Amino acid sequence: MRRFVNQLALGFFTVVSCIPGAHAFVPKSELWERWAVHVPSATATIHHGEWDAFLADNLVAHADGVNRIAYAKVSDADRKRLQDYLSALSAVSISEFSRDEQRAYWINLYNALTVNVVLEHYPVDSIRDISISPGWFSIGPWKKKLILVEGEEISLDDIEHRILRPIWKDARIHYAVNCASLGCPRLMPGAFTASNTEEFLDRGAKGFINSTHGARFDSDTRLIASSIYDWFQEDFGGDEAGVIAHLRLYAHPELKGKLEGITGVYDFDYDWTLNDAAAVK
Repeated sequence: MRRFVNQLALGFFTVVSCIPGAHAFVPKSELWERWAVHVPSATATIHHGEWDAFLADNLVAHADGVNRIAYAKVSDADRKRLQDYLSALSAVSISEFSRDEQRAYWINLYNALTVNVVLEHYPVDSIRDISISPGWFSIGPWKKKLILVEGEEISLDDIEHRILRPIWKDARIHYAVNCASLGCPRLMPGAFTASNTEEFLDRGAKGFINSTHGARFDSDTRLIASSIYDWFQEDFGGDEAGVIAHLRLYAHPELKGKLEGITGVYDFDYDWTLNDAAAVK
């Protein structure tokens, strides 16, 4: 019965994710006030070397601009390294750090948790197949409480929609958190830190927007954009004009030229295929 309901939910989510205006079905940015606490004068830093090392061993760059993980080849030692890293992040009293350290912490925690949950259920064709979220019509791992931070159970949705989006109010956050899918902004090849986050956010925005997964034209005037700009339109100006203005900010000259005079998005799409290096032919 549960399997049937999961399949039904997956079908519903697939249909919804293809409908323009589907932002009505995705989580809103709503602050979990408990995580708004920070110490502006704090100078302590958080070590992310284990995440750097894991990515160095297992991240594979590809010509299409999508960085993939070689899930099938992750060694037992690297699995332990990832688990140790997550345990270390769980032990951090993050409320005692500066905003810049907190932002890097939450981004890295999201991405490391996502890779870990895929490894725990691999092989899968899509992260949506990992149906561990509570609720009959929930799919994927996003609502599942995956880790304890300061005694609070935390899910991926909590990190993205109740912490990162409402606290920083920066659309570029969407280029930082990676959902293990080909249609997602690429997973960066190194850990975010307080000192490199701004650079990484800009690199992520430029890399995604100028890829076929971010924005492309199927004719001279028909703009096809990532469903991210539909689902989270409120973060990109609130309407399609705002989305296009955002795209122009980071578009390379060729794309920027094509965007001149464009007033709306013809269609949105998204590729939920797992970002698996083994699937590359």
